[in-house]
Amino acid sequence: MHQIREAKSLDREDIRKVHLSAFPEEEREPVAALAVDLLDETTTPETFALVAEVDGELVGHIGFSPCTIEGDGNWSGYILAPLGVKPGFQQQGIGKVLIETGKALLSQRGVNLLFVYGDPAYYGRFGFEADTASAYLPPYELQYPFGWQAIMLNDDGAGEARRKLSCVASLRDPDLW
Repeated sequence: MHQIREAKSLDREDIRKVHLSAFPEEEREPVAALAVDLLDETTTPETFALVAEVDGELVGHIGFSPCTIEGDGNWSGYILAPLGVKPGFQQQGIGKVLIETGKALLSQRGVNLLFVYGDPAYYGRFGFEADTASAYLPPYELQYPFGWQAIMLNDDGAGEARRKLSCVASLRDPDLW
């Protein structure tokens, strides 16, 4: 059985190992670095991460960082990145529980939208849609634009105009997009 809890700084090396093992060779180093860097982000609202443990072993990690729209202090959004589960623990629902727990926490905090840049076949199972994200320009040009998705957690009152998002410092690397 797995246990979900908030990540701590002491988890840094275990979180790094999760992403080094979960991602293909060309992606593993930058994703692992992002996961660890996000632990040090001091933001308002807060950047946070959740981890999954099985028998005391950290086997999964998910990061959530706030994003903003210039001139709209009432709007609240987050970016889900990264998500990783060690290969021996994949296909057991751990990623699902990490995503659903994070969505519930953000919804309770009044967050309007949660964004993700990832596989639509995977994230679509959790309600993420490209249409929901289409009114928001990601912070950087995307290598795979079809991967930009969002889920509405609380009504955001967005108009028709496309709005440009800003992200936390750890995500300000165009190569991550």
